[in-house]
Amino acid sequence: MLELLLLIVFGFLIGIVVSMAGVGGGIFIVPILTFFYAFKVDNATATSLTTIIFTALASTYNYSRQKRIYYKTGLVLAATSAPGAYFGSWVAGHISEKLLGLVFGTFLVIVACRMAVSFVRRRTKEKTAQVKTDSELVKARRTIIICTILGFFAGFASGLLGIGGGILIVPVMTFALGLPIHLATATSLFTIVFTATSGSAEYFQEGLINFTFALLLAAGTVVGAQVGASLSKKISGRHLGLIFSLILLVAGVNMIMKYV
Repeated sequence: MLELLLLIVFGFLIGIVVSMAGVGGGIFIVPILTFFYAFKVDNATATSLTTIIFTALASTYNYSRQKRIYYKTGLVLAATSAPGAYFGSWVAGHISEKLLGLVFGTFLVIVACRMAVSFVRRRTKEKTAQVKTDSELVKARRTIIICTILGFFAGFASGLLGIGGGILIVPVMTFALGLPIHLATATSLFTIVFTATSGSAEYFQEGLINFTFALLLAAGTVVGAQVGASLSKKISGRHLGLIFSLILLVAGVNMIMKYV
């Protein structure tokens, strides 16, 4: 019973961090389920993605009240990330657990290093360049092309690895579309609602979701997401990114060592 109650605590802490960072939380949930609860990787990814639906919904609700979501841009991303997530979930059910574990661990290490380099180089002052509006972004052909191609790959990674896809969606919006980090994280979580739902649908058909664990985690992440969304404006994006990178690196290395 205590182990199950700890899921709510884990979920609460994860909800705070992922809401601020604009990711779904699978980078934390999958290692927790595999290390502490002896889940197979495919069951962990399926349960994680289901939990992420609730986390993303809770964060979206709070960010919508803060008027930080670019809905049109988010929907353009979702148009390809959702099918990508479904396909990724299908692929995950047809490869070995060891290979999936190694893929997930390697993915975390690569993302951690990329994020660390990005935030180390980032200047303290925010860019003063003019930020395009939501309508201006979706009218640009470049936006459509970027969102179509990279959105699909973000969705594929989401379904394959049990993550929300924000790890790829946030960089797409900040680096490729020029959105400030606070707008990118909020819009990312809105997009993740569709991505996670699509991926979970395939996992549901495969019978891989543990709904008891998903709901217990969600009970914590939903509350934590509200706290994280409220705190996000008060914490330095640079410092948060560096801490986040370190956590990703540790989780990725541990996952790789488990399946080597």
